[in-house]
Amino acid sequence: MVAASSRGRRIVLWRHGQTAWNREQRFQGTTDIELNAEGVAQARSAARVLAAFAPDAVITSDLRRAAATARCLSALTHRTAIPEEGLREAYTGRWQGLTHDEIVAGYGEEYEAWKRGEPVRRGGGELDVEVAERATAVVERHAARLPDGGTLVVVSHGGTIRATAGRVLGMDPADWMSLAGLSNCRWHVLSEEPSGWLLSVRNAGAPQETEFAEG
Repeated sequence: MVAASSRGRRIVLWRHGQTAWNREQRFQGTTDIELNAEGVAQARSAARVLAAFAPDAVITSDLRRAAATARCLSALTHRTAIPEEGLREAYTGRWQGLTHDEIVAGYGEEYEAWKRGEPVRRGGGELDVEVAERATAVVERHAARLPDGGTLVVVSHGGTIRATAGRVLGMDPADWMSLAGLSNCRWHVLSEEPSGWLLSVRNAGAPQETEFAEG
């Protein structure tokens, strides 16, 4: 967990722009899919809003869809986005590349258990708590370097952002699914208060349809 203090830091958890697999409601996981044209446009639009946060640091998953999204913000803020493998999406094994309907048809019980917040190795892949552990360690390391009142922008993926936010906020893993629904190129803001980290902004950004596909 990222230890809270009275330093007034802020963490922006920003999901990457749209990909062809998002459009097809297809699970991406660690598959390295590029942004489509709509995703590039989303990233450029969102970056103009996020630049107003005047981030002190930008870090990103090293997968292409996240790194390309981060570069749009770097171009405006002149903050080089630091790639971090630990911010990748969850590895979901046999689920990767399958659509929502294919997963429900082939792995229905596993899917329903995961949606209930139970610990599930989707497709034989990572547990959400394992994703949270690796991603939160990266966020904690970079957040510790922020000045008082500083802002860290984290460019990552839907599932990883949900798990990271849940861990930083001190939520029970069974309740992390309540943070689901972050659309492409939208973001959460975690604000540091003396009492702890708070979810001060949820699913912010230009209105758009929420996609099923993780990643």
